Amino acid sequence: MKGSRRWDGALTGLLLGVLALGPGLAPGYLLSFDMVFAPDAAFTRMTFGLTGTVPRHVPSDAFVTALGQVLPGGAAQKLVLLAIFVMACASAASLVPSPRLAPRLAAGVLYAWNPFVAERLLLGHWAFLLGYAALPWVVGAAADVHERGGTRRLARALVPAAVGGFAAIAVSGLAALAVAGWRRTGRGGALGRTLAVLVLLSLPWLVTGWLRPSGMPGDPGAVDAFAARADTPFGTLGSLLLLGGAWNAETVPTGYGTPLLAVCALAAVAASLAAYGRYCLRGARPPWARGLAVAAGAGFVLAALGAVAAPLLKGMIDLWSGFAVLRDGQQYAAPLAVAVAVGFGLGVERVTRGAGGADAAGRALGAFAIAVPLVLLPSLAWGAAGRLEPVHYPGSWARARDIVRADRTAGDVLVLPWATYRSYGWNGRRTSLDALPRYLDRRVITSDAVVIGAKTIPAEDPRSRALDEAIASGRPLTEPLRAAGVRYVAFDSETGPGNPDRARLAGAERLVDDADLVLYRIPGPARVREEAAPLAPTVIAWLVAIGVTLWSFLPPSISLATRTPRPPRRGKAP
Repeated sequence: MKGSRRWDGALTGLLLGVLALGPGLAPGYLLSFDMVFAPDAAFTRMTFGLTGTVPRHVPSDAFVTALGQVLPGGAAQKLVLLAIFVMACASAASLVPSPRLAPRLAAGVLYAWNPFVAERLLLGHWAFLLGYAALPWVVGAAADVHERGGTRRLARALVPAAVGGFAAIAVSGLAALAVAGWRRTGRGGALGRTLAVLVLLSLPWLVTGWLRPSGMPGDPGAVDAFAARADTPFGTLGSLLLLGGAWNAETVPTGYGTPLLAVCALAAVAASLAAYGRYCLRGARPPWARGLAVAAGAGFVLAALGAVAAPLLKGMIDLWSGFAVLRDGQQYAAPLAVAVAVGFGLGVERVTRGAGGADAAGRALGAFAIAVPLVLLPSLAWGAAGRLEPVHYPGSWARARDIVRADRTAGDVLVLPWATYRSYGWNGRRTSLDALPRYLDRRVITSDAVVIGAKTIPAEDPRSRALDEAIASGRPLTEPLRAAGVRYVAFDSETGPGNPDRARLAGAERLVDDADLVLYRIPGPARVREEAAPLAPTVIAWLVAIGVTLWSFLPPSISLATRTPRPPRRGKAP
């Protein structure tokens, strides 16, 4: 029965993924804000967080680079995105305590198809969505972490979040610790095991983040930029309750938040939370139910913190930079999405059972309930209403990469214009993160300062900060860049001869001059030693995390420790 449930949810999730991505499944690459995949990606020091940059991409970049060794990069991207919908639907369906198909699939569809998923997908936060997709499995596993094999099951459920990195593991950790901590017996042991698994799986980014010379960033001013915002008529709190409210207005699905759909969505969420509340008050309930309610409530508070109590959050970040993980608050609404989805399934179970679940009326109600999330958010379909379309990297990019690969002279690549995001013409002018750092095999220096409205969040990469003044000065660049260890300068936007920065590279050799990319080579760059996290602790961190991951998938009968079974006590069954 459990296997059947898993496949029902997985197949439905696959259909949802195909419907959501639509034309985006054609050959090519989807570039949307932070989502950047590249062909023939190679492992570099940046992949493992061994440059001066903040390791937000660790270990997700290593995961897709490894996947790209066996699949074309575009195919690897589509596989990952489809897996998000498959896991989200299957995992949420598995939590609904019903033997019937309609309530389980209703929960799974709502969890995989909602504003939270749509906005995070358009933001390009595929790595975070991996953790989100497996969150219901984490909730179920955390409730049984004290049982035999429970720690292994929890570690296995947390693997997608571990791949996703710091934001995904932080949200999953919130839910797991709340569920494990709600136990009446063995609470300390359950919390200890849960925390240990979370830390061990987080080591690749924890070690490189905390040991980088510049330390972890924590700009309190970024709180206002990343705070949740209203995308429905119900204000910021109402938008968060409806699982929307992402900070970037450009990622709101087309047509989302119109009064009629917003009112219908509010009614559905309110009914789902009421059903979940009744379920938590029942005597017979699974051990995760109340813990999930606590996680959902705490997550909602954290999601709203930057919007309703910005001075408090800024003070927390001033006190300890690690609290910067709370700046993008909306992502902490993920546990609420689990509770809403399960409550929706419970409500469908109650309504269809009352209507006679096996007769035509019950089946019709069940089918309608499964379709409700799609009706409330139709613009997620077909590549988010055309906003996710595959593109191919220009031929000039490939020529530039071949040149850089063939050059054995040390030196880095600097990318101009000096900005973090691009609107490439060959990508339909859609906003995306600069793709060259993942496209090229060398260390690439870009401006990682982020401009959101009138707010500029300072660069975090020490190499970027060191070159800010020279690039902004308007003076010749060749000598300062040579002294900074820069071998190549690439213009991947504003490539025309009228760009004044091109005139600042006197003495540099122009190797590629194309409408999509211009590449200059600077002779004799200085050798610069970049400070980064130490190699030995980084290697150990990766080995430990990989070891825990492999252990979590071992059969229960296999242990990393050898034990001699004790003989049974007299008078006791063995």
